[in-house]
Amino acid sequence: METSTIESLYQKADLIRKMCIECIANFGVGHIGGSSSIIELLTALYFKCANIDPQNPNDPNRDRIVLSKGHAAPGLYSALAARGYFDKKLLLTLNQNGTSLPSHADMLKVPGVDFTAGSLGQGISAAVGMALNGKISGKKYRTYAIVGDGESQEGQVWEALMLAGAKRLTRFTVIIDNNKMQIDGTTDEVCKVEPFESKLRAFGFKVYTVDGHNIEEIIETIEKCNRSRMTTAIVLNTIKGKGIKCCEGHYKSHSVSFTPEMLANECTGEVLK
Repeated sequence: METSTIESLYQKADLIRKMCIECIANFGVGHIGGSSSIIELLTALYFKCANIDPQNPNDPNRDRIVLSKGHAAPGLYSALAARGYFDKKLLLTLNQNGTSLPSHADMLKVPGVDFTAGSLGQGISAAVGMALNGKISGKKYRTYAIVGDGESQEGQVWEALMLAGAKRLTRFTVIIDNNKMQIDGTTDEVCKVEPFESKLRAFGFKVYTVDGHNIEEIIETIEKCNRSRMTTAIVLNTIKGKGIKCCEGHYKSHSVSFTPEMLANECTGEVLK
């Protein structure tokens, strides 16, 4: 991939991260940690890998991108706004009364959201259903499901993955945000879920493990998944709160108070006003 393309994608990721923390700072509190850990992934999907069209968000032939770890909606909203699904100024209404951008992504309110995030585990289950529907109906779209490592403590996640492997859903990829932290501490302290790789292989997946903040590596791996004749999984090794000095690497950044003053210490120049 050309260096200029990679550089432009990193610039886009920086913009999306700024948009994300600015809309959270405007509200005063929000899910910064898990949003910022998937910014590079969202950039790769929405600006390079996925077959999507912001002007036709309900195209039946589009690729599906399901954010199962729904608390990371501010990151998803920022990527969608940057991609042109809606005016970026709408991000300033995040979580406020009457907003169309609630705390967890809502497919009935937000253009580009493919499934409403509810209880953890529901998104991955719905994504497997979408992929199975595509296979049965002979559709060519791909389905990508973004799952949290803490979310993977839910049994429903593994039921969905078992079905995906059993049905050989070759146009389905699960992507695990392995930032090793959740709301109450590290995943190892709360309920250890690793090793993901051997578990997923046992379910019939071809598994790749990548640096979740290396856009070029993410894109190359997604392209490998797209060429694979197996059901695929990507384990993203990420950092919770990535790119935000006061939050990076802290599990308490899962949901945190974040003020305009804190925003000013993180980046210069507001991008939403």
